[in-house]
Amino acid sequence: MATTSTVAATRVVSQTLVRVVRQQGQASRHSTRCSFRPPHTQQCRQSSHAPAPASLRAKNERPVTLQTLQQRHQDKVPITMLTAHDYPSALLAQEAGMDVILVGDSLAMVSLGMSDTSEVTLDEMIMHARAVSRAATRSFTIGDLPMGSYEISKEQALASAIRMVKEGRMQAVKLEGGYEMADTIHKITSAGIPVCAHIGLTPQRQHALGGFRVQGNTLDKATALFKDAKAVQAAGAFAVVLECVPPDIAQEVTDNLQIPTIGIGAGNKTSGQVLVQIDMLGVRPGDAFLPKFVKKYGSVWESNLAAVQQYKNEVTDRSYPGPEHWYKSDPKVVKALQDFIRDQSS
Repeated sequence: MATTSTVAATRVVSQTLVRVVRQQGQASRHSTRCSFRPPHTQQCRQSSHAPAPASLRAKNERPVTLQTLQQRHQDKVPITMLTAHDYPSALLAQEAGMDVILVGDSLAMVSLGMSDTSEVTLDEMIMHARAVSRAATRSFTIGDLPMGSYEISKEQALASAIRMVKEGRMQAVKLEGGYEMADTIHKITSAGIPVCAHIGLTPQRQHALGGFRVQGNTLDKATALFKDAKAVQAAGAFAVVLECVPPDIAQEVTDNLQIPTIGIGAGNKTSGQVLVQIDMLGVRPGDAFLPKFVKKYGSVWESNLAAVQQYKNEVTDRSYPGPEHWYKSDPKVVKALQDFIRDQSS
């Protein structure tokens, strides 16, 4: 529960940021003209996708494109984004009608059991991306560039992005960082690959940030966040993720951008929302850590555990498999086999 002083402090930061935003806008209006659309046309590569189940194909829905997301943003319709890490989770996200499926590096922790996202490699991310792409025939797909795959140079970043699109079959990439990554974002978008930026709490840099902490909660941090957002927009990013940012600050940033903001722990005034699928479904044990911003919409762990325990019990008492799971045999073949075995034993 926030204290009265904390709320007041946040309000002061928000009000001050408004003034900074207006000053920034007046100073840069002549030099910065940003567009939602990246400098090159999106390339659709669906030929490697495995056929989707009939129930999905039958819907005959038009694929979500960058232009679709742009229209959502212009119409002020919230953009829905959810992570997926394999074929079944991507099928689920698409069947639910998600606009965007993100193959996030969070899979390192929630799917692969790693200690943090810095452990996962580009090769591993590409493997998961390929699995997701086979299911995501409608949703727009974004693949995370993991730590170590884009920070060394712009050329390294472009090479990694090309691999994510070419081998991972993603339609866009996401990378963490703001002002300092602007040139890198421009390099990638100039090659025709859409980029979603990620600012605020950037998990790959958690150690430099002092852990998983709220960002933008002081004037200095809020103005830095705003400058980061403007920089990635000017560099050609088609959207930006805002993570762990106070709602008032996130709204000020959102209202002063021409590209969508996707919130995760940033209130409900951003242009859209994203959550980690495994977290929001309750796939892990009940005592597993969940960030404050996660709402559990399901209890998959409990239902799955009950199902597996029932399977174990039925195997133990031989009630499974039952007759409905058996294959029929010819009594004559059984009798002949018995005679053969008896002859072999004599």
